[in-house]
Amino acid sequence: MNWNQLLNLESAQAHFTNRSQFDRDFDRIIFSHPFRRLQDKTQVHPLPEHDFVHNRLTHSLEVSSVGRSLGRAVGQNVLDRAPELQKFITAHDFGTIVASAALAHDIGNPPFGHSGEASISDYFKENAQDLEKYFLKEEWADLINFEGNAQGLRLIAKSGSDGLKLTLPTKAAFIKYPKPARTEKTFEGRKSQKKFGYFSSEKEQFDEIVHTLEMHQLAKGQFTRHPLAFLVEAADDICYSIIDLEDGCNLGLISYEQTISFFGRILGDKFQPEKLDKVTLAKDRIGLLRALVIGTLVDQCVEEFLKNEKTILAGDYDRALADNIHSSDVLKEIQTISVEKIYRSRKVVEIEAAGYRVLNGMLGVFVPAIVASFEGDKLYKHKLSLRLLPDEVKQLLDLEDSLYNKLRVLLDFISGMTDTYAVNLHRKINGTALPGMN
Repeated sequence: MNWNQLLNLESAQAHFTNRSQFDRDFDRIIFSHPFRRLQDKTQVHPLPEHDFVHNRLTHSLEVSSVGRSLGRAVGQNVLDRAPELQKFITAHDFGTIVASAALAHDIGNPPFGHSGEASISDYFKENAQDLEKYFLKEEWADLINFEGNAQGLRLIAKSGSDGLKLTLPTKAAFIKYPKPARTEKTFEGRKSQKKFGYFSSEKEQFDEIVHTLEMHQLAKGQFTRHPLAFLVEAADDICYSIIDLEDGCNLGLISYEQTISFFGRILGDKFQPEKLDKVTLAKDRIGLLRALVIGTLVDQCVEEFLKNEKTILAGDYDRALADNIHSSDVLKEIQTISVEKIYRSRKVVEIEAAGYRVLNGMLGVFVPAIVASFEGDKLYKHKLSLRLLPDEVKQLLDLEDSLYNKLRVLLDFISGMTDTYAVNLHRKINGTALPGMN
């Protein structure tokens, strides 16, 4: 792989007067409906009561900010060594590509985070006897393995008037797992093989991205990552490790002393505990250190990327940058205690369990209704269920001929819900909340 092809520089100039096409990508994501809905989607603490606890929107903005710093630093080094690229692209553009992909990295996540993903997947697994017969093997693999990353690509790669029309480099940087749900061959030890990145419904769009940018092919339908995808992943790893720890400390789930200790170990010689005494509030001290820690981790990830640039371009490097930096051991310790103290805290688990039931319950109403309609079943209960869907969803269902594509439309609707909307709709479907009732 080479940067000229990976950035698609020969087919499209990177600049439109004072606004590049990559700036346009960023703006289109910011103003999109799926991005806006992230403000009421679970990050770690579902339906937070505290304004300092992050939701998917604030998390995505922070990941985007860190991604911009990573992209600019890497881009400047690339351009210093390859000045011939400077007539097409700037370090700012590198940063904007990463920032845009990072901004959208959670755009396909359903309500209630990973619990929502599991709920959707489990519904189809539990009803395999009735449903599997309708689908190709590739389609069934998609349904029983709902994946937020693949759903995200479906949203950003959508064609037509409702598509975002993003550039190919931005789409490629978004794809952390360039493989389908069902594969004929596995590649153990490659981080990009951990999950999958596209549904069979988006195979055509995926093929356009990887072939136009000349990304390395591993096997049928499977490719190596675009180099900038490593920076998007690093930005996410940095933010959820450090900021989730900050949230956990502010909520009293992890002690102030332990949080300070983790941050101090990452900062090393730059840690000056005496300066903290000048800051009155504990949460402000944590916030100050968090900013310094993120800057340190950005520098370490940039160093790791540049040190391995040749192997990354060759498609031979397939590890998370944050797993190979100087602070990787501390980050692993943070993850261990976060799982124990934060991600499995009583309140988080209770609401995740409730969210699981909410999505599973809605699928139990809408999927049988869509299947019945597809088969020509006119039972009143199924017609009534379909009437509960918004008009735009019913219109999209009518446009699709295959049952697989109809269910993809339904899953677009359900995975696009906010946490609050999902809970409210589920209550109405179950009759626990009726119009005019408080």
